[in-house]
Amino acid sequence: MSFDDEWAAEKAAVAMRLNKADSAGGSTPAKGSADYVVEDDDLGEIGHAAYGLFNGLEPAGKHANTASETAGTSLKGDGFDSGAALTEVNRTWGTQVKTLLQACAHISNHLDYTKKSTKADDDWIAAQLRIVGPVVPGGEGAVSASQIDKYFR
Repeated sequence: MSFDDEWAAEKAAVAMRLNKADSAGGSTPAKGSADYVVEDDDLGEIGHAAYGLFNGLEPAGKHANTASETAGTSLKGDGFDSGAALTEVNRTWGTQVKTLLQACAHISNHLDYTKKSTKADDDWIAAQLRIVGPVVPGGEGAVSASQIDKYFR
């Protein structure tokens, strides 16, 4: 099987899974659509979860730090090699917690930015469409579908 054939099969499988999720009441696009749709509320929920994880992870990830450091130092002072190993594990754990904290902050900040940026883009597009298109009766300055369609050809 060639790469192109395998790639087409994978894309078809993913499209089928997305279409099934749509019929189950998810927020995926209509069947046959190649676009992935994420609502602002979805971004907000993910960003809030990342922020919550960030706030809970720091104290939870460091709660055993002092005890572990003390035990490692004590064991090392008594001549046990496991003391140095425990101290090293504790330092590695601290580094991993800091890395995860940075990732959570990055996700939260990025989603906040994406939500604001998308809103600004949508507002700009709406303003441009009001400027270039005729007013649709009852549409409060909206551009007709046929007018919008000509901009995408």
